[in-house]
Amino acid sequence: MSMLFSPIKLGPLELANRIAIAPMCQYSAEGGFPTDWHMIHLGHLALSGAGLLILEATAVTEEGRITYGDLGLWSDEHAAELEPIINAMRKYAPIKIGVQLAHAGRKASSEKPWLGGANIPVDHENGWQTVAPSPLPHADGETVPEALDAAGLQRVKEGFVAAARRADALGLDLIELHGAHGYLLHQFLSPLSNQRTDQYGGSLENRMRFPLEVFEAVRAAVSGEMVVGMRISASDWVEGGWDIEQSVAFAKELDKLGCQFMHVSSGGLSPEQKIPVGPGYQIEFATRIKQVVQMPTIGVGLITEARQAETIIQTGQADMVALARAMLYDPRWPWHAAAELGATVSAPPQYWRSQPHEFKNLFGDTRLGQR
Repeated sequence: MSMLFSPIKLGPLELANRIAIAPMCQYSAEGGFPTDWHMIHLGHLALSGAGLLILEATAVTEEGRITYGDLGLWSDEHAAELEPIINAMRKYAPIKIGVQLAHAGRKASSEKPWLGGANIPVDHENGWQTVAPSPLPHADGETVPEALDAAGLQRVKEGFVAAARRADALGLDLIELHGAHGYLLHQFLSPLSNQRTDQYGGSLENRMRFPLEVFEAVRAAVSGEMVVGMRISASDWVEGGWDIEQSVAFAKELDKLGCQFMHVSSGGLSPEQKIPVGPGYQIEFATRIKQVVQMPTIGVGLITEARQAETIIQTGQADMVALARAMLYDPRWPWHAAAELGATVSAPPQYWRSQPHEFKNLFGDTRLGQR
């Protein structure tokens, strides 16, 4: 019996298996609105057989976009444009759907990756003024962000809350707050980017305060059926930065507040990072956090092989695995993993005839209705 293909519950939400499609920015929105690309891309992934699909980092304010091509949910009009895409996925696939709500902070106002990904100056037509906990740029020569004052903090928090309510109204199953990869909530956590002297800076307790306030506000704003969790970077991979022990303390506080999952990544805060990249290189962080919290953990990072993923679940290193680039390369990865592990996986009836003869019952009993 494959553990990877066993069901799991995140709060009230039951998933058919323990495979998640991690949020992956597409940089293909226009003014924050989804385009035909999103219908094709997301519809494609919805048929993958994974238990959960999390939409790309979706900006809660216009200034919070990473690039001018980022998806947004900062207005009702943005939600209305996203609705037909959600409905199409719901119509043809049983996969559960979440969204990652994000604010890029000082890493905003950037070019699309395939155009170089560089910081775009404020006075450029595709640039804007960035904000952050402290007036420290992400890298030398980049835009110096404005430090958020009390009104700015409230505006950002209200942006997260309003976007969360729109996600709830859209009937999405899950919200992941983006506290990783050097974006705004991560910037508050790390002493490398947060040098405030008020109640939101200095001590670990103070640096955790704003991300915890955002979580509490979002949790209170949505229905009890909506699952709310957070993605974190467990380490900055920089001496003197955010690390696993601080991540453990943060996870414990989130656990007390009713956080329903933690998606454990790393890095992204500083160009000085030195990451020992290799297969499953972040899983040990998910394992460490799993040992001290009640909520499920999701491991991510160069998980590419079925038996690798199965071992992570079987040995209790994480409760779920998330795939990103591997899923883009092989959008039927869950089918192939199920075949290798002797499990069954959901597939649309239009595709049942694709089941190879050597993998009988891969899609369950598909004999009915065959001619």
